[in-house]
Amino acid sequence: MNTSDKPEIPPDALAILECLRQTAEQTLERKRRLGHYAVIWQDGRTVLVGDDAPESDTDGDPSL
Repeated sequence: MNTSDKPEIPPDALAILECLRQTAEQTLERKRRLGHYAVIWQDGRTVLVGDDAPESDTDGDPSL
């Protein structure tokens, strides 16, 4: 039994998490190389990053 306060993470879950991290990293790098912007979650909100990112994610629509 685990004596720490954190639950023990199964090895297969750690492998899945690492695969997801690598996929996200590769996708963001590919978008950067192609000059495409990406939408990421940062500090509790969506953020558009990249050279061609629009000024806002609502595209001028104040209702969004």
